[in-house]
Amino acid sequence: MNLKQKLALKIYCLFKLPIIAYCRPKIKKVDDREVQLLIPLNRRTKNHFRTMYFGALSVGADFTGGLLVMNVIKKNNSKAKLLFKSFKADFVKRADSDVLFLCSDHKIAEAAVLENLNTGKRVNFEISVAATNNKGEVVANFMLTTSIR
Repeated sequence: MNLKQKLALKIYCLFKLPIIAYCRPKIKKVDDREVQLLIPLNRRTKNHFRTMYFGALSVGADFTGGLLVMNVIKKNNSKAKLLFKSFKADFVKRADSDVLFLCSDHKIAEAAVLENLNTGKRVNFEISVAATNNKGEVVANFMLTTSIR
């Protein structure tokens, strides 16, 4: 993702998805196969226990999964709209540092986008997002049921 695309995404988030913009995520890697995103532990994202607030963790999972699916939609020249239908979180460990989010379920997303293109009907599918701390330890796992139409 080049600088122009990152700036466009930041402006989009600022006006359309302000809670994401408030958390100030840093994009580490983004393509049609994988998205890596870092949310820093700072005044905006930490709770009174000095760990990342679960709302900020949820924002990271939402943005990471959504960005991957949107890249797959764009790659396939689809006009599909994306919504999350269900959100499941398993908080494994306290997030007491910056958190890196990873989603690499591009094969699942691609199959769903192609099915949507072929049938024109709504398609629901699950993608997973893993969140790790600075030491590489898993702090949370998320399952997002994604709906495209």
